[in-house]
This record gives sequence, C-alpha cells and structure tokens, in this order.
Amino acid sequence: MGTDYTITVSKGDSAGLIGVFEGRVPAGDGPPVHIHHNEDEVIHVIEGDYEFWLDGKTERAGPGRSVFLPRGVPHTFRVVGDRPGRNLAILTPGGFEEFFIKAAEQDLTIPEDMAAVVELAGLYGLEFVGPADWA
Repeated sequence: MGTDYTITVSKGDSAGLIGVFEGRVPAGDGPPVHIHHNEDEVIHVIEGDYEFWLDGKTERAGPGRSVFLPRGVPHTFRVVGDRPGRNLAILTPGGFEEFFIKAAEQDLTIPEDMAAVVELAGLYGLEFVGPADWA
C-alpha cells in the first residue's frame, strides 16, 4: 500500500498484548484518516520528518519523538519533506499487524483497491473516515 512494513512483534509473540511493526514511508505519503476501534497506538519516529493529524489538530515530529494515538480517535500522518520516513508503530492489544499481512497477500493498494481495503480493515476494527484537514 505504498509503505514497506516489517512486523517485529506479533500478537503471537506477546500473548496478544502488543503488536509492533516498522514502517518505511515514502516522502509525502501516509494513510487516509482512520480510527482504530480496538487498539491504542504509539508511533515512534526513527527517520524523517512527520506531521500527525489527531482529531483536527496537527503536530510535527522528527527523529526520536513518539506520538500517542488513542483508540476511537480519528488520526493520520504524513512524511513531510523530500526524504522518506521510518517509524516504529506499537499497538495494544496486538493483532492489528495481521491487517498488513492480509493486505500484502491480496496485493492491495490505496486508492486503487480502496473498496477491498475498507472491507479488510473492517475485520480488524479499522475504519477509514476521510482525508485530513492539513493546516
């Protein structure tokens, strides 16, 4: 879906408590605005400059910074500038990381396969709610 994901801790590794994956995100890219209904999420920026949108507010985050994204709250991010970004996402409880495995198995892309992505996302308590109102 434009980003390379590497799962580093799966729900099976943690008795379901946590899921951790690394994302390598192209410059200018990021997911549509979405809501995790089942998990809280922390994104830790390793490389690049990110802009986060959380429930209508934006904030910048660079390397070494972490942002908490609570379940039930619309959010997204994008990599700003001309360099790709790299981040570590930590979700609790675990299990959402399987969404990326299934999306890769089906070779889904956004926006071309958005209907199928939305259907798959629903199985993981993920709801897409639209584009960000970037400041």
